[in-house]
Amino acid sequence: MLGIKKVHHIAIICSDYQKSKAFYTEILGLETIREVYREDRDSYKLDLALQNQYIIELFSFPDTPQRLSRPEASGLRHLAFEVEDIEYSIDFLKSKNIKVEPIRVDEWTSKRFTFFEDPDGLPLELYEL
Repeated sequence: MLGIKKVHHIAIICSDYQKSKAFYTEILGLETIREVYREDRDSYKLDLALQNQYIIELFSFPDTPQRLSRPEASGLRHLAFEVEDIEYSIDFLKSKNIKVEPIRVDEWTSKRFTFFEDPDGLPLELYEL
């Protein structure tokens, strides 16, 4: 066995750093741990936490290519966040003019979930506890 303990972080490359930074901090409520500008790469790196646990590295790079297709492109399919009240979360997102798909029900767990997108179209999921 490899000995993996947990997921350490998820790295996301964005096309508009300021817009994505606002989305992940002001809309999703992630906390900034550290923000670094790397001049040699013309790139920002923003470390974000959820409930004091490091979770996301948000990167910016000049001229990043767009995602090829949605949702079935190779690579990360989506990033899911657990919520206690899915309707409250949906109402909050809609109040920020974020489009949210209709609620679905997981056929195996009977739990409710829905999808929305970050500013670059990365599919994000809300999954009700």
